[in-house]
Amino acid sequence: MSRLHKKFKEEIVPELRARHPDRSPMALPVMKKIVISMGLADALKDKNALQEHSDELKMLSGQKPIVTRSKKAISNFKLREDQPIGLMVTLRGKRMYDFLDRFCHIVSPRIHDFRGFSRKGDGRGNYSFGLSDQQVFPEINLDKVKRAQGMNITVVTTANNDEDSVELLTLLGFPFKEISQK
Repeated sequence: MSRLHKKFKEEIVPELRARHPDRSPMALPVMKKIVISMGLADALKDKNALQEHSDELKMLSGQKPIVTRSKKAISNFKLREDQPIGLMVTLRGKRMYDFLDRFCHIVSPRIHDFRGFSRKGDGRGNYSFGLSDQQVFPEINLDKVKRAQGMNITVVTTANNDEDSVELLTLLGFPFKEISQK
């Protein structure tokens, strides 16, 4: 059991029960999965870009990414149907907790001019954010990186609204912006 999962079971679940005594234990929010995706415009021009970024995503997530492909052809973007346009990894269970633990305690402090993430979710209990550079992850060998590539990370929870998901992620140690007191 990972460190963050153990903390969730032993400390966070009792804290959530104390904060929401009117809810059933099954109605408390939990994390379901973390989805990491990269859109690769470079893959259309450079065939090696797909493999290089696939290796990087494999190193930072711990599992092999799947290639996302275009659904239809768009001539203005020089895009054909079924052409590779991105990579995606879905993390669940132990890998999900390990990734979030590493992200909160190792990666976030390495982001340049980082003040915290916004507390705004998607309104349905999920939280998405983007990184402009993959080089903040310590798993990435900076000597092998040829181009900076951003990524989108989505934390999917069982919460029904943003307040519950932000409360859960805050208890898990996610680095949100401080609320200013006026």
